[in-house]
Amino acid sequence: MADGAGARRTGIALISLATVCFSVLDASAKWLVRDLPVVEVVWLRFVSHVVLMALILAPRYGGEIVRMRNPRAHLLRGAMLACMTAMNFWALQYLQLAETAAIQFSVPVLIAVMSAYLLRERLSLQRWAAIFAGFAGVMLVIRPGSQAFHPALLLSVINAVLYAAFNLLTRRLAATESPFALQLVSAFVAALALAPFALAQWQWPTSPVVWGVVLLTGLMGGLGHLLVAIAHRYGSAAILGPFLYQQILYMTLWGWLLFHQVPDAFVIAGAVVVVLSGLYLLWLEFRRQ
Repeated sequence: MADGAGARRTGIALISLATVCFSVLDASAKWLVRDLPVVEVVWLRFVSHVVLMALILAPRYGGEIVRMRNPRAHLLRGAMLACMTAMNFWALQYLQLAETAAIQFSVPVLIAVMSAYLLRERLSLQRWAAIFAGFAGVMLVIRPGSQAFHPALLLSVINAVLYAAFNLLTRRLAATESPFALQLVSAFVAALALAPFALAQWQWPTSPVVWGVVLLTGLMGGLGHLLVAIAHRYGSAAILGPFLYQQILYMTLWGWLLFHQVPDAFVIAGAVVVVLSGLYLLWLEFRRQ
């Protein structure tokens, strides 16, 4: 990992750009699933991801973009990526972008819990307080039993749990695998796994604009994951983590501009609590390091 203030600024710039990419990806997917089957949109997202990233990276890096030291882990990561994206895109049919973003940002809280039970890490009282606060924030967003509750919110919660496990796996692989293989091989595995389901429900996109948005999802997904992988070469998770939260601002903006959706007070309050709890956990990690 590179060191120094300049390296940290580079990492922060890369992670900030990645949040823009991911917000555009989700907004594009929400726009596409209005007219196309969800599994087709997910599949096209990964197919376009693989094709575009291969065309961009192969001329310069050659075989490095698919060189693997742990193929089984890449297969598992690809299967997880396919499941996560499918659940996220399905939930986006029914939920606001701000709602899915607020739940997604419980991932640092979930990682802390998983680290305690799976990696046998001891958590301090401050960490447990942040974890409980984070879950309280999620409850404000989903409000089970109220009229605002939609079953798709539970799917978004499951997606967040799976994404936390995905992050733990990625951190372990980042020490030995290239950032190019991490984002490209997993996308190829996901595209391969989803192909039979997507082709069984295939509907031809109706206009060049739809095809353009499909390509945009692949470009934003591939570029976003690549930027995250490279950013972690310039800064630790404790330094870069807080800057991931700016994505919720972009998600809210796209929701307002494209879908005329404005989150209510409970979603905003829940998002604030989730973000603050995650930032506090990252601050505790930074202080420990």
